[in-house]
Amino acid sequence: MAAGRALAALLAVLLAALLAASAQLIPREDSFTISLHKADNTTVMIKLKPGLPASCRIRVKYVIMSELKIKPGDNVTFTFTCSTPEKYFITEIQKNIDCVSGPCPFGDVHLYPPGLPHLNRTYIWDVKASTKAGLELKFSTSWLRQIEPGETCPDFVSYNINSSIDNATVNIGTFCRNGSVSRVKLLGGVVMSLHLPWHLPLTTSGFNIASRASIKRLCIIESILKRESSITLMSPNYPLGFPEDELMTWQFVIPPNLRASVFFHNYSLSNCERKEERVEYYIPGSPSNPEVFKLSDSQPANIAGTFNMSLQGCDQDAQNPGILRLLFQVVVQHPQVDENVTHLVDLSKEKNMTVTIHLEGWPSRMPLMSEPICLICKDPRTCDRALTLTSGAVYRISFLCKDLSQLRITAEKGIGCMDIRWCQKKIYSLSVPKAITRLPIRLHKFNWKLLATDMINVEIMSPSLKLQQHIPEQRCNTSYSYSIVSATPETELNVGVFCPGGSIEKIQMRNNITISLKTFGKGFINESIPQDLKMSFVPHIKDECIFTVSPDPKAKVYLQTPNSPYGLPPYVSISWFIAVPSKQTARLRFSKDRMGIACETGRAYINIKEETLGAEEIVCREDELLPQPRNMLHSFWVNVSNCKPVDKTQLTLQFWVTLADKQIDLGIILAVVAGAGVLTVIGLTVCCVKKKKKKTQNPMVGVYNDNVNTQMPGKKAFFGKERQNNESHVYAVIDDAVVYGHLLKESNGSVSPEVDVYRPFDGPIGSLPPSPPPFSFRKDIKRSSNPEEEPLPLMDTDQDTYTFAHQKSGQSEDNGDANKKDKGDTGMPLLENKERDSLV
Repeated sequence: MAAGRALAALLAVLLAALLAASAQLIPREDSFTISLHKADNTTVMIKLKPGLPASCRIRVKYVIMSELKIKPGDNVTFTFTCSTPEKYFITEIQKNIDCVSGPCPFGDVHLYPPGLPHLNRTYIWDVKASTKAGLELKFSTSWLRQIEPGETCPDFVSYNINSSIDNATVNIGTFCRNGSVSRVKLLGGVVMSLHLPWHLPLTTSGFNIASRASIKRLCIIESILKRESSITLMSPNYPLGFPEDELMTWQFVIPPNLRASVFFHNYSLSNCERKEERVEYYIPGSPSNPEVFKLSDSQPANIAGTFNMSLQGCDQDAQNPGILRLLFQVVVQHPQVDENVTHLVDLSKEKNMTVTIHLEGWPSRMPLMSEPICLICKDPRTCDRALTLTSGAVYRISFLCKDLSQLRITAEKGIGCMDIRWCQKKIYSLSVPKAITRLPIRLHKFNWKLLATDMINVEIMSPSLKLQQHIPEQRCNTSYSYSIVSATPETELNVGVFCPGGSIEKIQMRNNITISLKTFGKGFINESIPQDLKMSFVPHIKDECIFTVSPDPKAKVYLQTPNSPYGLPPYVSISWFIAVPSKQTARLRFSKDRMGIACETGRAYINIKEETLGAEEIVCREDELLPQPRNMLHSFWVNVSNCKPVDKTQLTLQFWVTLADKQIDLGIILAVVAGAGVLTVIGLTVCCVKKKKKKTQNPMVGVYNDNVNTQMPGKKAFFGKERQNNESHVYAVIDDAVVYGHLLKESNGSVSPEVDVYRPFDGPIGSLPPSPPPFSFRKDIKRSSNPEEEPLPLMDTDQDTYTFAHQKSGQSEDNGDANKKDKGDTGMPLLENKERDSLV
């Protein structure tokens, strides 16, 4: 009994396994039966989707197969071995229609046969017809919408239309439902395909074969646009080539209360041997039908009523045929209220100027084809999204646009000078012409291109409004600003952004300049009325850029090196001339303590020099502290000269200037008087010492510096060494008064004059900025330009002998600079004890 129970249990397990294994063989639904009449000439093919494994099969009686073909006259019953056959199988139903040897089945085309399984279906109607009589396919009221290759329809229902002429097949296009294409007429045969998803129980094809008529061209596509809309159409075989020497036509049915405009978005041309590729329009009421256009032309716009557009190919080069293709858009909209309002744009007196009216964001952004469109027309039929007007002509333009705030104006004007003799004294006004400001369109940008030869530079001035530099600490709040860029063959220098209402009177720049006026609000028309920006051409300047600044007595003026935040380019020199009124004093202060760079080649310098007789020049290198805040009693220069930095960091400096009234202090006056008395006493003492030494000292005494080469220098030239390493500060003979000149002290403790130092700015002062030291050798000391105080150069033939007094180690002379000591540049003569005692 136990053995019997075990056997029964084993049989139960085997039966369960067999049932599980055969579950795949149980059909999900009842079997399908397809009966095809032989007269219908229809074939049904059920086959696996490409690339899928044969996990599901078709069962016909006791035969398992992966595909099933049902021919005309067959009657087949079948099932599937899986519950989800729509994942694995597709169905193709092809019907052949012969309109050559027999009558065509005009009327609606039905989906045949019925009772097909719920699979993805493709119905194919292959209609044979003579090339002498075309076939017309008429679609139901939903109509069709053409899509680009690779695009899918939202409901996954798509039509594909092919024209069959002899043995050649031309793809007219792929279409979705719910569009404007109502009819397609084709020459010769037609291969029409309808793709349906498995879950959509569609019972009608949506089209019929309407009639046969000779069309004498490849095809005619009719599109009906009943309301404001935008459609996209393509040439046959797009993006491949349009057939050689073919002709096709689009018919657009437009209600009389609407206007249509055509825009070509993508096209290419083939290489023609004969004829010419072109587009022809038949427009109602046109005096020159057909109107012929090139594909590169602006196409007709604002067309009232129904019109035709035809594409004509050419005889192509057999060796290099090329590709003729076209994608275009037709926009239909209501007539605009102001379409008959014209605006006069008089550019007849302008030179070298272009004005472009365009949509906001053009050309980087083009509106979607579904967005409302704004058109600019220079005549009733020539309209486009962007219209360019050139100088020397008068235009009457109109706008087909519901909202003019979407439009912008961009203009450009060129001003050049090739010979300074003809343009040096001429002043050009950099203001927006009234022909532009009068348009109901916002000005976006106006560019002035200033071109000149290498030795001619540009001066920009704003006499009444002046300019303010836009920086974070001093932002512009006007409705427009100027961006200035200087371009040289080696580098491009962004001078900065400026707006009216500041302290900069003029800017001088080298090489070619671009000035861009950019607006930021609707208030530009009102604020721009007193525009006074002007320019002129000037002779060559030494610096890359020179600013002339007249500070506002009631405000702090911020100034910054150009090209911020990227820093000055290598070896560029910038100067500022700060005008200080006679009854005021200027306070100069830098925003940081150091330049913040290290030089790979050359040195970076800051030069500060007052424009007055005998003024000191302050020179700081990149490895030194910047000058402390100081008061400037006279107009002064600030020069910044860059080197080649060792890394990516660049030279960026900012400083500011404030003005205050000069204060007369009685204490200062008394100190000056007392100091004059002290100087008189010291002068008498020195004179006495000088007279005494002249009696006892012979030969002449010089200062000896044992750290330098005693070889006499040759001819004058730029020194390659720095001050610590060259002999420019060593004199062969120094007069007694000069030797003891360090004893002459001013009341404030500074040294004047300095031993072995000459000052270059004690002579007359001109209008040019201080000359920055050359990159190979610069002296951060005070100099005198008096030629009488400069020692005569030694000649190689000088055979005189000299006696030198030795300098004690560790002794050095204060050069008068509050920030640093001179590194062994001057020596203190060794005095005998008797002489020192007598001096004391």
